[in-house]
Amino acid sequence: METQPRGLQLWILGARPRTLPAAFVPVFVAFGRALSQETTHAKMWWCGLFALIVSVALQVGVNYANDYSDGIKGTDSKRVGPLRLVGSGLVPAKTVKTAAFIAFGVAAVFGLFIALATTLLLVPLGALCIAAGWLYTGGPKPYGYMGFGELFVFVFFGLVATCGSVYAITQKIDAETVLAACVVGLLACALLVVNNLRDIPGDTNANKLTLAVRMGDAMTRKLYYAMYVYVVLLIVLIGTQDRTVLIALVGIVAAYPALKSVKSGALGRDLIPVLGATGKAQLAIGLLLAVGLAL
Repeated sequence: METQPRGLQLWILGARPRTLPAAFVPVFVAFGRALSQETTHAKMWWCGLFALIVSVALQVGVNYANDYSDGIKGTDSKRVGPLRLVGSGLVPAKTVKTAAFIAFGVAAVFGLFIALATTLLLVPLGALCIAAGWLYTGGPKPYGYMGFGELFVFVFFGLVATCGSVYAITQKIDAETVLAACVVGLLACALLVVNNLRDIPGDTNANKLTLAVRMGDAMTRKLYYAMYVYVVLLIVLIGTQDRTVLIALVGIVAAYPALKSVKSGALGRDLIPVLGATGKAQLAIGLLLAVGLAL
């Protein structure tokens, strides 16, 4: 009989560690861009470290909030993916909700420090990030249930996280930063796409109309492939001005196992390792992109 996780292990699993590359990569890329970017301002590297804390706290907060909201709606009562705290009945819903707000609170505190050091315009942006994280599956009309999850991820874990981190360090955003942020956003979206591909049967039964449910299995697999095609095209586009960035193309090799499994028609539990492989590819491409930008 399989032993149920307890204590810290349970909370770590609930934080969904396979999704954490979506929090690390934007800031790593921001550090790489900041290293090569010329600016009249003094570069505030400590703001970059605080941005990393904000990014991770937001990711964990979103994951706990998603766990809570899906759990109380019954969406996670029957699932093939990794353990969910509320859906499994191992942790009271109220406790998970509190954990989500604690994580959002940590993000807010460190984000405020960054805003005080740069511009207070980051305060409403930070509030919007937290609201978007909660309303993804929470509230009366969660947009994650209407197929807008990928848009949220692209905007907030791509554009906002990357550009915001670069701005925190250098107080400057340029075209190359935005293009790099688009790469980061697409990599994060690929993670969500394969997660929702796995959950199509359960989400359909729960009336959770994710983009994958709306598009269907075949088109979702094509969308997953398209994410990487556009990642390659964007890296090549950046590479026309900065050749060292082309080193990031080597990271595509890390995506091969995931792409192969998706193409072969893997379903259900067979897609669980694909989520991990997608995260590894995201990390590999992101780190190489950061190195290329820095050089």
